[in-house]
Amino acid sequence: MIEEDARVIAVDEPGFAWVDTQRRSACGGCSASGTCGTGALARFFGDRHTQVRVLDPVGVRPGERVVVGIEESTLVQGSLAVYLLPLLTLLGGALLASALWPQAGEGPVVAGGVLGLGAGLGLLALFTRRIARDPRYQPVVLRRLEIPVQGPEGILAP
Repeated sequence: MIEEDARVIAVDEPGFAWVDTQRRSACGGCSASGTCGTGALARFFGDRHTQVRVLDPVGVRPGERVVVGIEESTLVQGSLAVYLLPLLTLLGGALLASALWPQAGEGPVVAGGVLGLGAGLGLLALFTRRIARDPRYQPVVLRRLEIPVQGPEGILAP
């Protein structure tokens, strides 16, 4: 399970919450982060916040700090779909066009590659629509980090 700390910003419907996470580079703990290209990019782009809708089996409230997680296999499947599927369909389209029109030059090969890329992106859109509400592909609140102090005006301090 891949875990990340987050702050609950809203609870929109029972069983779901919106959380704010801060994207961080893995370079923070690396001794070479000051000299490598990835560390330089992380410093250039800085820390960014992302709002994510998560499953909430815990029953959180806005203002709480929580740990959200997603299965490693889910992340691997999503990464393969996003990166590998369009690349494979692009290459497949180019190879198919090259095989069908070997003497036609580069035009049909480029067109076949573009059509293959389009087909791959279309398949990716179908895949993302299919898994959009599947709980196996959703991040989930795993536990609270702290419980905020509740006052008469609502949450006073986390």
